[in-house]
Amino acid sequence: MESKQVMFDLRQARQYAKFTQKDIAKKLGIAQLTYQKYEAGERKMRVDVAKDFSKVVNIPIDNIIF
Repeated sequence: MESKQVMFDLRQARQYAKFTQKDIAKKLGIAQLTYQKYEAGERKMRVDVAKDFSKVVNIPIDNIIF
């Protein structure tokens, strides 16, 4: 039997980890507006930032939709 992989978008991952946008931006060392644009799909997240985001929210990068 195959296990199903749970997928999270950025907002869901952040909320699951109980962080605000401001918290995430501070932990990633970016402006809050930049992070807001990532969540809104107005800007693409760089790979290094995506890896850091995955670590901060403690969700495998393969389970996050960027």
